[in-house]
Amino acid sequence: MAVLLSPSILSADFSRLGDEIRAVEKAGVDWIHIDVIDGHFAPNLTMGPFIVETCKGITNLPLDVHLMIDNADKFVNVFANAGAGCISVHLEGNPNIFRTLQEVRSLNVKTGLVLNPGTPIAASEAVLHLVDYVLLMSVNPGYSGQKFQPVTFERVKQMRALLDKINPTAAIEVDGGITAENIKPLHEAGATIFVAATAVFKHPGGPEEGVRALRNALR
Repeated sequence: MAVLLSPSILSADFSRLGDEIRAVEKAGVDWIHIDVIDGHFAPNLTMGPFIVETCKGITNLPLDVHLMIDNADKFVNVFANAGAGCISVHLEGNPNIFRTLQEVRSLNVKTGLVLNPGTPIAASEAVLHLVDYVLLMSVNPGYSGQKFQPVTFERVKQMRALLDKINPTAAIEVDGGITAENIKPLHEAGATIFVAATAVFKHPGGPEEGVRALRNALR
């Protein structure tokens, strides 16, 4: 599978959002990651459908929308209509996850399932046939800039083995603390989609240099 970079605008300078997105697009990223947090499912209060609409007007890149919200099934249609190209929903706190994933699939967008660091990989087994990708959080959801949790390397291997049995074409995305130091071993473990916030938008050399550093590290 091809390696995809999906920089998270959670760390972007929102006073220059258009410039920031165009910079990473010029640098050759594949998706734009949008973290939607409601302050209930996870701490922090971030973005809604209006930001997705705004990003859709800035770039033609797929918008990778990660819903860290309660009652996600009530909002997937709203975000799809706003321009999301990929929508991922959490296994945690979603008793109707099977139905929610089916709803996402019906919207003609890529369908993702998210697992927090403390959720066993095996807990996802019953619904893996419904997804295009699994997003493994490598930090607790809520804030950018957190430290990467090394247990993620083993979790990626476990998820890749499970997907190979159930849904071999599904990809693994990793989100949280991604850097030039850990991206290659994560790829070797089986991940192919990487969300980076601070490593891109807070890079000392600017977002384009941040993207370049991640790409170089994968070589």
